[in-house]
Amino acid sequence: MLRMAEPVVLLHGVWMRSPALLMLSNRLRARGFAPIRFDYASLFRSPSKSMEKLAMKLYGFGNGPVHIVGHSLGGLMAVETLNQYQKLPPGRVVCLGSPLAGSGTARLLHQKHLSFMTGKSGALLRGGLMHVPEGREVGMIAGAKGRGLGQVIRKFDGLHDGTVAVWETRIPGLTEHLVVPVSHTGLVFSQVVADHTANFLENGRFER
Repeated sequence: MLRMAEPVVLLHGVWMRSPALLMLSNRLRARGFAPIRFDYASLFRSPSKSMEKLAMKLYGFGNGPVHIVGHSLGGLMAVETLNQYQKLPPGRVVCLGSPLAGSGTARLLHQKHLSFMTGKSGALLRGGLMHVPEGREVGMIAGAKGRGLGQVIRKFDGLHDGTVAVWETRIPGLTEHLVVPVSHTGLVFSQVVADHTANFLENGRFER
């Protein structure tokens, strides 16, 4: 009996829009999922309004399951939506390079009066989250190839992907945490990351 393709909502990061997720979307579709690219204005709309829009989208799937994959800010948005809204359909979550513990790069931009670069999402990026939703399987894939804007404006402590430090991707409650030699932007274009993501959505583990 053929398995029904489970929907996966894909969320882009700051400074991006949904077309950036096309390659990841195609790779997940090839693994038997039904990806939906969720577009939102990361700079000009408050995260709370975008999270409400995301929650309504998720409620529309009824009993689910419906999975979520979020790159960078998108992962923060996904996890916080699940923290704030009740009785959302079940499903797994994969965050790609998301600074769930707060972004030092965003804090430094704020200190240098460059908050316009993170727009209305700045507070969420700077502050991060305390934990992931109880009872929800959440996996994190962090990058460790240091290429990106962050290198220009800050000195990183330990491994990083050029924008986010690996330690910034860890908060209590994660089901699995994986570090790969990929840059921050490269996380959405990497075949290896797409494969690990599909594995986690299938069985809650990054390795098959």
